[in-house]
This record gives sequence, structure tokens and C-alpha cells, in this order.
Amino acid sequence: MERFDIAIIGTGPAGLEAAITAKVRNKSIILFGSAQSSEKVRKAHSIRNYLGLPHISGGDMQKTFLDHALSMGAEISDEQVTLVFPQEGFFSLQTSKGFYEAETVILASGVAPAKTYPGEEEFLGRGVSYCATCDAALYHGKVAAVIATSPDEEAEADFLSEFADKVLYFPLYKGDVHVRDSIEVHRERPLEITGQTKVATLETDGGSHPVDGVFILRESVSPGQLVPGLEMDGNHVKVDRSMATNVEGLYAAGDITGTPYQYIKAAGEGNVAALAAATLIDARKRA
Repeated sequence: MERFDIAIIGTGPAGLEAAITAKVRNKSIILFGSAQSSEKVRKAHSIRNYLGLPHISGGDMQKTFLDHALSMGAEISDEQVTLVFPQEGFFSLQTSKGFYEAETVILASGVAPAKTYPGEEEFLGRGVSYCATCDAALYHGKVAAVIATSPDEEAEADFLSEFADKVLYFPLYKGDVHVRDSIEVHRERPLEITGQTKVATLETDGGSHPVDGVFILRESVSPGQLVPGLEMDGNHVKVDRSMATNVEGLYAAGDITGTPYQYIKAAGEGNVAALAAATLIDARKRA
């Protein structure tokens, strides 16, 4: 398996700047995120405090950022990273489509949802998962629930139904749901995940559903759940001046590290994180 120098999670200003800086430092990278960059940037009416880009619209800024990164040879993978596991001297990254390895990782995925479901963290790895395509094979003959925040998750529910005896689908979005006829669709609000040593029930505002597992499919996974042992500061990742976290080789940049939530701050942190990652890689090679 190819091992990249730097894996970057997020394609907003922090992630794209990290990718550009890593390319300048001649490091191999893999960049995970939306090929359209940040929806938050695109929807901005006018940005006035970004050095060298006065009175630029969000759409134009988004295109400028993407064009720069792509011109440097950065390629974007739309796979969602569901787990970053520190190994001895490198990281293993689990995505919706497979596994990757990188010597260092930069988290730049923006602000993650602050609230988790009661029982979610307690049963993580014991019936709670964030990737149906990763763990579907474990549910042969079992009952699984899928909590989905967007229609993009419908394909994962369909895939899960090829293995599970029954799939319960809880869409948290408006509009029609297009999943296989065998999947039960419940327009109910999940409240709590319960059980003893593993998941046994999903409680909703419409009732109690006995299940063997719960797949929580969000656009992004909270960094504290994404990386085991990662130190948090409230809803943000705790970093030092080099954007280093408490996990060696793991850095964070942008809104994920805290306020102010501004593009110029995010890009600057992406630059610092990439420089720090590159310096660590070079030091290891010299050693």
C-alpha cells in the first residue's frame, strides 16, 4: 500500500492551503473533501478582509482557491474519512471506500456538530458506526438502523440492505427518500442509543426500535470520534502554535481549531500545519 507523506482532510481554505504548501515542499499528499471546496465560502456575498483579494465574492474566491490548488497538482478524493488511527510512525485512514496510510495528517474539515446522541460515544465500535459500506458485512442476518443527514446516504443504506436482515432508515432531511423497497423508512427523530455491552435499541420520538447496530451518517465526523485519544477544547481541536495536536504527526487547521471563523485565518493555519508536517517528515528522514 502506498504511504503518503501528508493526508489532508478538508477542502476549504485551510485544507487547500495546506495542500498547496505541501506541494511546494515536495511532499506527496492525498486530499479528502468536496471537489467543489467549501459551500460556506461559495455562499459568501462579499469578502473584504482577505489580503490581495478585495471585495471578492464567495463564488470567485472558491474558484480562485480551487484553481490554485489544482494547478499545483493537488487531486481531490470525495471519500469520507471515518476513522484516523495512529500507528507506530504513521496513520491508517479508513474511508467509505477503503484504507490509506500517511505519515502525517492535517485535520481541516471545519466545525463538526457539537451534539452527539446519548449513547453514541459509549457504544462507538460496539454497534455504533459512521460508515455503512465499511461495516455492512458484520450485519448478516441482523437489524441495523441508519440515521442519515442528507440524501447522499441513501446509497449506503441500499448497500447495507444487501447484508442486513432488516434496515431501518431515519432521514433527517426533507424531500422524498429513494431507497430500496425492503428498507423501512421512519420519519422520526432519534433521541438515544441504548444497550448493555453493545447496542440494543434506538429510541426515537416515535417509539423504541430494537436493533443490533446504528449507523450515524453525517457529512463530517466529530474530530474527537474520528481520532482516538485526540485532545479537544470544547467543540474544537486543541493545538499549539505549530497547529500540532497532542497526537504526534497529527495537525489541525481552520475553523476546527476555534474562532475567529475567517477564511484568512484558516488559510494561514493550513500553511503553518503543512510546514510543521513537512518539517517533521524531513526530521524523521534525517534521523
